[in-house]
Amino acid sequence: MSKKQGENKQIKVRQVRSLIGSKPVHRGTLRALGLGRIGREHVLPDRPEIRGMLRNVAHLVVVEELQ
Repeated sequence: MSKKQGENKQIKVRQVRSLIGSKPVHRGTLRALGLGRIGREHVLPDRPEIRGMLRNVAHLVVVEELQ
């Protein structure tokens, strides 16, 4: 099976804001992304599910696209 171009893209997510005072849903989303403390970074596959989660917590994280 051949891979489509773009399937192996990755994104690096870094938490830049605190979870204190945030909604429980946002805390759970960050935990599912592998974050939880300011400064933590995690490399994730660039998929629609991940993008949706990031859109939910965009005010808490910074996203960088990798190749």
